[in-house]
Amino acid sequence: MALIRKRRLTEQQQRRIQKQHQTRQEDIDTSNDLEGLVVQHYGRQLEVQALSTPKDHPLKPVVQDGEPEPFWKPIELDSIWRCHTRTNLELLVTGDRVKWQADPNTGLGIITAIHPRRSLLTRPDRYHKVKPVAANISLIVIVIAPLPEPAPTLIDRYLVACKDANIPALLVLNKCDLLEGEDDPRLKLVEEYRALGYEFMLTQSNGDLSDLKQRLDGETVAFVGQSGVGKSTLINAIIPDAAQKTNVISDNSALGQHTTTSTRLIRFGENGALIDSPGIREFGLWHLDLDKIDNGFPEIADFIGHCQYRNCTHTHEKQCAIKQAVEEHKILSRRLESYLRLIEEITEAQQKN
Repeated sequence: MALIRKRRLTEQQQRRIQKQHQTRQEDIDTSNDLEGLVVQHYGRQLEVQALSTPKDHPLKPVVQDGEPEPFWKPIELDSIWRCHTRTNLELLVTGDRVKWQADPNTGLGIITAIHPRRSLLTRPDRYHKVKPVAANISLIVIVIAPLPEPAPTLIDRYLVACKDANIPALLVLNKCDLLEGEDDPRLKLVEEYRALGYEFMLTQSNGDLSDLKQRLDGETVAFVGQSGVGKSTLINAIIPDAAQKTNVISDNSALGQHTTTSTRLIRFGENGALIDSPGIREFGLWHLDLDKIDNGFPEIADFIGHCQYRNCTHTHEKQCAIKQAVEEHKILSRRLESYLRLIEEITEAQQKN
Protein backbone atom coordinates (compact mmCIF):
# COMPACT_ATOMS: atom_id res chain seq x y z
CA MET A 1 0.00 0.00 0.00
CA ALA A 2 1.40 3.38 -0.96
CA LEU A 3 1.96 5.82 1.87
CA ILE A 4 -0.06 9.03 1.74
CA ARG A 5 2.16 11.94 2.61
CA LYS A 6 0.73 14.89 4.47
CA ARG A 7 0.72 17.90 2.20
CA ARG A 8 2.79 20.82 3.40
CA LEU A 9 1.50 24.32 2.81
CA THR A 10 3.85 26.97 1.53
CA GLU A 11 4.23 30.22 3.46
CA GLN A 12 2.26 32.02 0.74
CA GLN A 13 -0.62 29.53 1.07
CA GLN A 14 -0.61 29.85 4.84
CA ARG A 15 -0.79 33.66 4.60
CA ARG A 16 -3.64 33.38 2.07
CA ILE A 17 -5.64 31.04 4.34
CA GLN A 18 -5.03 33.28 7.35
CA LYS A 19 -6.13 36.35 5.40
CA GLN A 20 -9.30 34.59 4.21
CA HIS A 21 -10.12 33.55 7.77
CA GLN A 22 -9.55 37.08 9.04
CA THR A 23 -11.73 38.49 6.25
CA ARG A 24 -14.58 36.17 7.25
CA GLN A 25 -14.21 37.38 10.84
CA GLU A 26 -14.23 41.05 9.77
CA ASP A 27 -17.34 40.50 7.67
CA ILE A 28 -19.38 39.85 10.82
CA ASP A 29 -22.20 42.37 11.13
CA THR A 30 -21.65 44.25 14.41
CA SER A 31 -24.93 46.17 14.30
CA ASN A 32 -26.53 43.60 16.61
CA ASP A 33 -23.74 43.61 19.18
CA LEU A 34 -24.71 43.28 22.83
CA GLU A 35 -22.91 44.39 25.98
CA GLY A 36 -21.39 41.58 28.02
CA LEU A 37 -19.09 40.71 30.89
CA VAL A 38 -16.63 37.80 30.86
CA VAL A 39 -17.36 35.83 34.03
CA GLN A 40 -15.25 32.70 33.50
CA HIS A 41 -12.59 31.34 31.16
CA TYR A 42 -12.51 27.83 29.67
CA GLY A 43 -9.50 27.65 27.38
CA ARG A 44 -10.71 28.77 23.96
CA GLN A 45 -14.23 29.42 25.22
CA LEU A 46 -15.48 31.95 27.73
CA GLU A 47 -18.65 32.46 29.69
CA VAL A 48 -20.22 35.86 29.05
CA GLN A 49 -23.00 37.41 31.10
CA ALA A 50 -25.48 39.46 29.09
CA LEU A 51 -25.56 43.09 30.24
CA SER A 52 -28.02 44.17 27.54
CA THR A 53 -30.65 42.67 25.28
CA PRO A 54 -31.37 43.29 21.56
CA LYS A 55 -33.93 45.88 20.53
CA ASP A 56 -35.54 43.35 18.24
CA HIS A 57 -35.47 39.91 19.81
CA PRO A 58 -35.05 36.99 17.40
CA LEU A 59 -38.30 35.11 16.93
CA LYS A 60 -38.53 31.54 18.12
CA PRO A 61 -39.25 29.16 15.23
CA VAL A 62 -42.87 28.14 14.84
CA VAL A 63 -43.31 24.42 15.45
CA GLN A 64 -45.93 22.54 13.43
CA ASP A 65 -48.04 19.86 15.03
CA GLY A 66 -46.11 16.63 15.30
CA GLU A 67 -42.70 18.24 14.81
CA PRO A 68 -40.03 18.02 17.56
CA GLU A 69 -39.41 21.09 19.67
CA PRO A 70 -36.18 22.76 18.42
CA PHE A 71 -33.49 24.05 20.76
CA TRP A 72 -33.98 27.71 21.61
CA LYS A 73 -32.30 29.91 24.21
CA PRO A 74 -33.85 33.35 24.74
CA ILE A 75 -31.52 36.33 25.10
CA GLU A 76 -32.28 37.53 28.62
CA LEU A 77 -30.57 40.05 30.86
CA ASP A 78 -27.87 38.42 33.07
CA SER A 79 -28.11 35.11 31.19
CA ILE A 80 -24.81 33.24 30.76
CA TRP A 81 -23.55 32.23 27.30
CA ARG A 82 -20.60 30.14 26.14
CA CYS A 83 -18.74 32.22 23.57
CA HIS A 84 -15.89 32.00 21.08
CA THR A 85 -13.82 35.06 20.19
CA ARG A 86 -12.83 36.64 16.93
CA THR A 87 -9.29 35.69 15.98
CA ASN A 88 -8.07 39.29 15.84
CA LEU A 89 -8.85 39.97 19.52
CA GLU A 90 -6.25 39.94 22.26
CA LEU A 91 -6.39 37.31 24.99
CA LEU A 92 -9.52 37.91 27.05
CA VAL A 93 -9.73 37.34 30.80
CA THR A 94 -12.34 37.31 33.52
CA GLY A 95 -13.62 40.82 34.17
CA ASP A 96 -13.35 42.06 30.59
CA ARG A 97 -16.25 44.15 29.25
CA VAL A 98 -17.01 43.01 25.71
CA LYS A 99 -19.27 43.35 22.69
CA TRP A 100 -20.79 40.04 21.63
CA GLN A 101 -23.54 38.39 19.60
CA ALA A 102 -25.84 35.54 20.59
CA ASP A 103 -27.28 32.70 18.53
CA PRO A 104 -30.47 31.44 20.22
CA ASN A 105 -30.57 28.43 17.88
CA THR A 106 -27.36 27.01 19.35
CA GLY A 107 -27.09 28.72 22.74
CA LEU A 108 -23.63 29.96 21.76
CA GLY A 109 -22.18 33.38 21.11
CA ILE A 110 -19.21 35.16 19.57
CA ILE A 111 -17.23 38.04 21.11
CA THR A 112 -16.60 40.74 18.53
CA ALA A 113 -14.82 43.48 20.49
CA ILE A 114 -13.37 44.38 23.88
CA HIS A 115 -13.80 47.63 25.78
CA PRO A 116 -10.67 49.46 27.04
CA ARG A 117 -9.49 48.04 30.37
CA ARG A 118 -9.29 50.19 33.49
CA SER A 119 -6.76 47.79 35.03
CA LEU A 120 -5.15 44.42 34.35
CA LEU A 121 -3.69 42.05 36.94
CA THR A 122 -0.92 39.86 35.52
CA ARG A 123 1.61 37.33 36.73
CA PRO A 124 4.36 35.30 35.01
CA ASP A 125 3.79 31.63 34.28
CA ARG A 126 6.32 28.82 34.70
CA TYR A 127 7.91 29.81 31.39
CA HIS A 128 8.45 33.41 32.59
CA LYS A 129 5.85 34.70 30.16
CA VAL A 130 3.40 37.29 31.43
CA LYS A 131 -0.07 35.83 31.91
CA PRO A 132 -3.14 38.05 32.46
CA VAL A 133 -5.26 37.01 35.44
CA ALA A 134 -8.23 39.39 35.59
CA ALA A 135 -9.30 42.78 34.19
CA ASN A 136 -11.03 45.92 35.45
CA ILE A 137 -10.32 45.21 39.11
CA SER A 138 -10.79 48.17 41.45
CA LEU A 139 -9.72 46.48 44.71
CA ILE A 140 -7.54 43.48 45.58
CA VAL A 141 -8.36 41.71 48.85
CA ILE A 142 -5.34 39.86 50.24
CA VAL A 143 -6.70 37.23 52.62
CA ILE A 144 -4.53 35.73 55.35
CA ALA A 145 -5.40 33.61 58.38
CA PRO A 146 -3.80 32.17 61.53
CA LEU A 147 -3.68 28.84 59.67
CA PRO A 148 -2.05 28.28 57.32
CA GLU A 149 0.68 30.42 58.86
CA PRO A 150 0.86 33.82 57.08
CA ALA A 151 3.80 34.23 54.71
CA PRO A 152 4.97 37.88 54.87
CA THR A 153 7.10 37.45 51.74
CA LEU A 154 4.01 36.35 49.79
CA ILE A 155 2.03 39.31 51.15
CA ASP A 156 4.82 41.62 50.02
CA ARG A 157 4.69 40.07 46.54
CA TYR A 158 0.97 40.73 46.31
CA LEU A 159 1.45 44.33 47.42
CA VAL A 160 4.15 44.88 44.77
CA ALA A 161 1.79 43.45 42.14
CA CYS A 162 -1.00 45.76 43.35
CA LYS A 163 1.28 48.77 43.12
CA ASP A 164 2.43 47.81 39.64
CA ALA A 165 -1.18 47.40 38.45
CA ASN A 166 -2.20 50.61 40.28
CA ILE A 167 -4.94 48.71 42.16
CA PRO A 168 -5.62 49.48 45.86
CA ALA A 169 -5.13 46.60 48.31
CA LEU A 170 -7.14 45.55 51.36
CA LEU A 171 -5.55 43.13 53.84
CA VAL A 172 -8.07 40.84 55.54
CA LEU A 173 -7.05 38.72 58.52
CA ASN A 174 -9.70 35.99 58.40
CA LYS A 175 -10.54 33.43 61.11
CA CYS A 176 -9.47 35.97 63.72
CA ASP A 177 -11.28 33.89 66.36
CA LEU A 178 -8.24 31.58 66.17
CA LEU A 179 -5.89 34.34 67.35
CA GLU A 180 -4.24 33.88 70.73
CA GLY A 181 -4.97 37.24 72.31
CA GLU A 182 -3.79 40.76 71.54
CA ASP A 183 -0.13 39.72 71.58
CA ASP A 184 -0.59 37.19 68.80
CA PRO A 185 2.29 37.69 66.31
CA ARG A 186 -0.13 37.32 63.38
CA LEU A 187 -2.13 40.28 64.65
CA LYS A 188 1.11 42.19 65.07
CA LEU A 189 1.94 41.39 61.45
CA VAL A 190 -1.17 43.12 60.05
CA GLU A 191 -0.65 46.02 62.45
CA GLU A 192 2.78 46.51 60.88
CA TYR A 193 1.18 46.73 57.45
CA ARG A 194 -1.39 49.22 58.71
CA ALA A 195 1.47 51.36 60.05
CA LEU A 196 2.87 51.35 56.49
CA GLY A 197 -0.41 52.82 55.23
CA TYR A 198 -2.19 49.68 54.03
CA GLU A 199 -5.87 49.18 54.79
CA PHE A 200 -6.81 46.07 56.74
CA MET A 201 -9.82 44.40 58.38
CA LEU A 202 -10.46 41.49 60.76
CA THR A 203 -13.10 38.89 59.85
CA GLN A 204 -14.44 35.54 60.96
CA SER A 205 -15.54 33.07 58.31
CA ASN A 206 -18.77 32.38 60.19
CA GLY A 207 -19.05 35.81 61.82
CA ASP A 208 -20.64 39.14 60.97
CA LEU A 209 -19.34 40.33 57.60
CA SER A 210 -21.48 43.46 57.29
CA ASP A 211 -18.44 45.79 57.46
CA LEU A 212 -16.66 43.83 54.73
CA LYS A 213 -19.80 43.79 52.56
CA GLN A 214 -20.12 47.55 52.92
CA ARG A 215 -16.46 48.03 51.98
CA LEU A 216 -16.83 45.89 48.86
CA ASP A 217 -20.05 47.51 47.67
CA GLY A 218 -19.59 48.97 44.19
CA GLU A 219 -16.10 47.48 43.75
CA THR A 220 -14.80 44.82 41.37
CA VAL A 221 -12.73 42.77 43.77
CA ALA A 222 -10.10 40.07 43.31
CA PHE A 223 -9.54 37.72 46.24
CA VAL A 224 -5.97 36.42 46.50
CA GLY A 225 -4.01 34.57 49.16
CA GLN A 226 -2.68 31.20 50.20
CA SER A 227 -4.90 28.16 49.78
CA GLY A 228 -6.93 27.40 52.86
CA VAL A 229 -7.20 30.93 54.26
CA GLY A 230 -10.94 31.02 53.56
CA LYS A 231 -11.29 33.02 50.34
CA SER A 232 -14.07 30.86 48.93
CA THR A 233 -15.76 30.59 52.33
CA LEU A 234 -15.87 34.38 52.60
CA ILE A 235 -17.37 34.62 49.12
CA ASN A 236 -20.01 32.04 50.03
CA ALA A 237 -20.90 34.09 53.11
CA ILE A 238 -21.14 37.33 51.14
CA ILE A 239 -23.02 35.75 48.23
CA PRO A 240 -24.92 32.69 49.53
CA ASP A 241 -25.75 31.38 46.05
CA ALA A 242 -22.16 31.61 44.78
CA ALA A 243 -21.79 27.82 45.17
CA GLN A 244 -18.04 28.13 45.62
CA LYS A 245 -16.30 24.95 46.70
CA THR A 246 -14.52 25.02 50.03
CA ASN A 247 -12.12 22.66 51.68
CA VAL A 248 -10.70 21.92 55.11
CA ILE A 249 -7.13 22.51 56.25
CA SER A 250 -5.09 19.32 56.33
CA ASP A 251 -4.42 18.40 59.97
CA ASN A 252 -1.08 16.86 59.02
CA SER A 253 0.43 19.57 56.81
CA ALA A 254 -1.52 22.66 57.97
CA LEU A 255 -1.56 23.66 54.30
CA GLY A 256 -4.67 24.39 52.32
CA GLN A 257 -5.70 22.29 49.36
CA HIS A 258 -6.46 23.97 46.02
CA THR A 259 -10.23 24.20 45.64
CA THR A 260 -10.83 26.86 42.96
CA THR A 261 -9.76 25.68 39.50
CA SER A 262 -10.36 28.78 37.36
CA THR A 263 -10.82 32.50 37.83
CA ARG A 264 -14.51 33.19 38.27
CA LEU A 265 -16.50 36.44 38.49
CA ILE A 266 -19.70 36.69 40.53
CA ARG A 267 -21.90 39.78 40.39
CA PHE A 268 -22.41 41.38 43.79
CA GLY A 269 -25.02 44.01 44.62
CA GLU A 270 -25.95 46.47 41.89
CA ASN A 271 -22.55 47.63 40.66
CA GLY A 272 -19.98 45.32 42.23
CA ALA A 273 -18.45 41.95 41.50
CA LEU A 274 -16.23 39.42 43.22
CA ILE A 275 -13.46 37.52 41.48
CA ASP A 276 -12.05 34.34 43.01
CA SER A 277 -8.73 33.20 41.55
CA PRO A 278 -6.95 29.86 41.97
CA GLY A 279 -5.00 29.56 45.21
CA ILE A 280 -1.26 29.95 44.80
CA ARG A 281 1.53 29.68 47.35
CA GLU A 282 4.07 31.72 45.40
CA PHE A 283 3.52 34.85 43.36
CA GLY A 284 6.37 35.41 40.91
CA LEU A 285 7.29 38.91 39.80
CA TRP A 286 10.13 38.12 37.40
CA HIS A 287 8.52 40.21 34.66
CA LEU A 288 8.92 43.47 36.61
CA ASP A 289 11.96 45.71 36.42
CA LEU A 290 13.93 46.90 39.44
CA ASP A 291 12.24 50.32 39.53
CA LYS A 292 8.83 48.68 39.90
CA ILE A 293 10.13 46.59 42.80
CA ASP A 294 11.36 49.81 44.42
CA ASN A 295 7.91 51.38 44.02
CA GLY A 296 6.35 48.34 45.69
CA PHE A 297 8.25 49.11 48.92
CA PRO A 298 7.47 52.83 49.47
CA GLU A 299 9.22 53.04 52.86
CA ILE A 300 12.42 51.68 51.25
CA ALA A 301 12.06 53.78 48.09
CA ASP A 302 12.33 56.94 50.24
CA PHE A 303 15.95 56.04 51.07
CA ILE A 304 17.08 54.75 47.68
CA GLY A 305 19.75 56.99 46.17
CA HIS A 306 21.01 58.22 49.55
CA CYS A 307 23.64 55.52 50.04
CA GLN A 308 27.33 56.38 49.71
CA TYR A 309 27.78 54.10 46.71
CA ARG A 310 25.56 54.24 43.64
CA ASN A 311 25.71 50.47 43.22
CA CYS A 312 25.04 49.78 46.90
CA THR A 313 23.56 46.30 47.42
CA HIS A 314 22.15 47.22 50.86
CA THR A 315 23.67 44.05 52.33
CA HIS A 316 27.23 44.63 53.58
CA GLU A 317 28.17 48.24 52.78
CA LYS A 318 28.94 50.45 55.82
CA GLN A 319 27.53 53.71 54.47
CA CYS A 320 24.12 52.32 53.46
CA ALA A 321 21.15 54.62 54.05
CA ILE A 322 18.68 51.74 53.95
CA LYS A 323 20.56 49.61 56.50
CA GLN A 324 20.83 52.67 58.73
CA ALA A 325 17.06 53.20 58.39
CA VAL A 326 16.55 49.60 59.57
CA GLU A 327 18.73 50.26 62.62
CA GLU A 328 16.68 53.38 63.36
CA HIS A 329 13.44 51.32 63.05
CA LYS A 330 12.26 53.34 60.06
CA ILE A 331 12.25 50.17 57.91
CA LEU A 332 11.33 46.67 59.13
CA SER A 333 14.21 44.22 58.73
CA ARG A 334 11.87 41.55 57.30
CA ARG A 335 10.63 44.01 54.69
CA LEU A 336 14.22 44.67 53.63
CA GLU A 337 14.76 40.90 53.40
CA SER A 338 11.70 40.57 51.13
CA TYR A 339 12.89 43.48 49.01
CA LEU A 340 16.42 42.03 48.59
CA ARG A 341 15.01 38.60 47.75
CA LEU A 342 12.86 40.06 44.98
CA ILE A 343 15.76 42.12 43.67
CA GLU A 344 17.85 38.94 43.53
CA GLU A 345 15.10 37.08 41.65
CA ILE A 346 14.69 39.90 39.13
CA THR A 347 18.45 40.14 38.56
CA GLU A 348 18.83 36.38 38.04
CA ALA A 349 15.88 36.32 35.62
CA GLN A 350 17.36 39.19 33.59
CA GLN A 351 20.73 37.43 33.41
CA LYS A 352 19.12 34.24 32.12
CA ASN A 353 17.29 36.15 29.43
